[in-house]
Order: sequence, then structure tokens, then C-alpha cells
Amino acid sequence: MPRPRKKRRRPEVTRVPRSDAALPEYDRSTVPEGLVTRRQLREMGLSPGGNEGPVAILRCRLCATRPQWSCRHPTRGYLLRVDLAKPKRVPTLAQEWALDQAMAARQTCGQCGRRFYICLSKKLGCCLLRTKRLSPRSGHRRQRHRARGC
Repeated sequence: MPRPRKKRRRPEVTRVPRSDAALPEYDRSTVPEGLVTRRQLREMGLSPGGNEGPVAILRCRLCATRPQWSCRHPTRGYLLRVDLAKPKRVPTLAQEWALDQAMAARQTCGQCGRRFYICLSKKLGCCLLRTKRLSPRSGHRRQRHRARGC
């Protein structure tokens, strides 16, 4: 017997008149020059360094059809000023070296010492080649992997 489907609960949206909203709101086509989202700042190579917070709200598509209400949906975007943004910081060689060492610890097998391009599972404790060799059902694979040196 099939189970009845559960109804999805939509998050409650509090309705606030647009005149009482704390920040000005703009639709996608009416954003003034000098205001961009965080994603647009990232594409420009900038970070929101000097911005104290959002200056305006970019309304979602659903609220664009309701001009009298303020947008309270989680899909709204916050607009930041471009003139207060700072250039992205570039990591030093020492920082890049430290990150490489941290990734090497996650990508190196503890038993055979090989480094892989992917992070290895902590649950297995070793690389997949060694795990297959240690499993009792992989008897025919043992000779093939021993020839490779792992």
C-alpha cells in the first residue's frame, strides 16, 4: 500500500510594506550604477573589504511581481558598493606552501606512501588499491597490484 505523500512546508514569509523596509530594494533591471552583488565583486577581482554591510536589497523574481511588499525570501541578494571594495589579497609563497603541505597530508596513503590527486578517506585509512588488496574477496587482484609496487 503506498504511503501518502507529505506536504512540503514552505518557509513563512513575513509581509512588510515596502515603505517600512530598512534598506532600499531594486529589481534586477533597475539596479543603479555602483551597486553589485558579492558574486559580481568576486568576478571583478574585488572583495567587499571596506563595506560595513549591504547598502540595498536585490529583490527575487517572485517579489518583482509584488511591488507593494518588501522582499523577505532567502533568494534575495544584497547589494554592495563598488567604490568601497578592495582588491583581493594574494597569498604569499609561505601560505601556498602550507596549504600544499596540508593537502599532501590528506592525499598521501599512510601505508604505501603514494600521493593521489584526490583526498583519501579517513574511514578506510589507506588508498583504494591497498584496501582492495586487503579485502578477503579480492584474491585474483593481489598478484596484479603487487606487480605495480603498491
